[in-house]
Amino acid sequence: MTDLNLPILDLSQLDEGPETAARFRDDLRAATHDVGFFYLTGTGVTPELEARLHRAARDFFALPEDDKLSIENVKSPHFRGYTRVGGERTQGKVDWREQIDIGPEREAVTDPDAPDYAALIGPNLWPEAQPELREVVAEWHDHLSGVARKLLRAWALALGADESYFDQHFGEPSTLIKIVRYPGSREPEPQQGVGAHKDSGVLTLLWVEPGKGGLQVERNGEWVDAPPVPGAFVVNIGELLEYATQGYLIATKHRVVSPRYPGDRISVPFFFNPALDARLPIIELPAQLAAQARGVTQDPSNPIHALYGENALKSRLRAHPDVAGIWHADLVAARAAAS
Repeated sequence: MTDLNLPILDLSQLDEGPETAARFRDDLRAATHDVGFFYLTGTGVTPELEARLHRAARDFFALPEDDKLSIENVKSPHFRGYTRVGGERTQGKVDWREQIDIGPEREAVTDPDAPDYAALIGPNLWPEAQPELREVVAEWHDHLSGVARKLLRAWALALGADESYFDQHFGEPSTLIKIVRYPGSREPEPQQGVGAHKDSGVLTLLWVEPGKGGLQVERNGEWVDAPPVPGAFVVNIGELLEYATQGYLIATKHRVVSPRYPGDRISVPFFFNPALDARLPIIELPAQLAAQARGVTQDPSNPIHALYGENALKSRLRAHPDVAGIWHADLVAARAAAS
């Protein structure tokens, strides 16, 4: 461990020979068994690509309000597009951030017999005033998808499974990119940029604007800072990987504290998850690892579903009650009646 409170792993070690690759896999397994979070360097993401993404994010949030609201997420039944400050909630409390949500570019599902989670499938909303955003996001998505697949193959081997375990069970990945801006707060006490939560899927790669802190991770019942490291992503696992390993790997609560005014903060999380209709089977761990599995976290207010689509829909309905109320009142009512 370092003074940064989280381990630092170098993905390029996987390409430096069998012994170095095995050492990386051991470190990867240990980091996500003990903490659930780590820094990742050696991803091959160039400073030039980082700079282009950063510039595109800044340019988007600098657009006139009308341009941003032209793609507001209340216009999308698929929870895509722009969310104004205060438009998202975590644990029922307002998150003080604005963002744009971008998922796989697909046609909407019109089959009335499709499962509820098919509501998450559909086209993105792109700002006409900034056509270059789509290009840099596509490049970012493709590169980080490759990083995520490489990590998952390393995890599979580290857990005693076949290297292709996740490739076999993922299907066409359900990715999500959020480009987020946290405005500065004038309040004397730290404010909720995003509330304490666990990610609902498998893997998150987070890029944070250099020099801008605010991310905190829960360790041993206390909140510790996870400031950005130049050239590194912050990586964490989600509830599905905890489920698939029956708690050997741990999904960890984290939150973001708002920056102080007049500062603000840009971050871009990339979520790499299975197809909505994919069900991750439980990994048969080697006996030595299985003995250290803690079981899946039991939280009656936040059940973990093996089927990723159910997990994802649960999260979106909670996080965006305005979109849910406009487009999916039937789903909201059905879930309220079942609870």
